[in-house]
Amino acid sequence: MVANPQFQYMSSQEYLEWEKTQELRYEYIDGEVFLRTVKTIVHNRICFNLYIQLNDFLVDKGWEIYACEVKLKITRKSYHYPDVVVTCDERDKESIDLVEYPCLIVEVLSPSTEAFDRGKKFTRYRQSTTLQEYVLIASDEIGVECFRRNDQGLWVLHTYGEGDTLNLESVGISIPVEKLYRRVRFDLGEKN
Repeated sequence: MVANPQFQYMSSQEYLEWEKTQELRYEYIDGEVFLRTVKTIVHNRICFNLYIQLNDFLVDKGWEIYACEVKLKITRKSYHYPDVVVTCDERDKESIDLVEYPCLIVEVLSPSTEAFDRGKKFTRYRQSTTLQEYVLIASDEIGVECFRRNDQGLWVLHTYGEGDTLNLESVGISIPVEKLYRRVRFDLGEKN
């Protein structure tokens, strides 16, 4: 992520108004504005493979599933664009431009964002009282990490690899890991 040098500091209200006029999407963290990174074909394919699985399962249950272009508000000082976000909270059904009460957030990792997705972004996401699972999907090899909040409020890591089935307890679905990587070619890497 690259901070926008055009601004020294921006309030969250200034960010929300300013971003409406922008062609590109920006994330907002503690007064700083960051341009979202460009996604590769591999990244995009993984996102939509997951989206299709979730949508097919949840569409008739009244849940909302968004991919890539929906803003997520965690706090007044933190707005992000996760790769996939799911909400079943009635309060989100009244909003037209953002999600505030996610139960599941998914990020597809890339070399340029992996450290941030694992570190500061996950730290911010954990501030959500409704979030139950945070999933990281590798884009350079088959591998999935699911951080799940347990009954004591602690985040427990569950890892999945080739031949495994990803269990998403927050939405009640199990997905074979291979379906996430359907038609993914790792030899294309970051060239796309």
